[in-house]
Amino acid sequence: MHGCWNPENLASRKIAPGVIHKLAWGDKLMLSLVTLEPHAVIPTHSHPHEQMGVMISGKVELAIAEEILPLSGNAMFMIPGMTFHAFIAGPEGATLVEAFSPPREEYKTTTRD
Repeated sequence: MHGCWNPENLASRKIAPGVIHKLAWGDKLMLSLVTLEPHAVIPTHSHPHEQMGVMISGKVELAIAEEILPLSGNAMFMIPGMTFHAFIAGPEGATLVEAFSPPREEYKTTTRD
């Protein structure tokens, strides 16, 4: 299977107040474009999926394993499955791209073009 998607044509899904993502996926990988409004929070959570990401713009704090990691520029991050984590956007908000493996089934209810 192959595909090509323009993020502007993908359905938006609100995952927390002030946090929107747009998704594309294949059989073993899911990609998420995440936009966080200023000071938006993705609350502490965990999931079995391995998660990696890269900052596109703005700043976030990644709370993980009892640490607070400031991320900006083109910083990349990796979160092992079943690890509790949270994100807090900076005053200008942030945009990042995340990958999940395997894809998160609960997110597949989002329509894609």
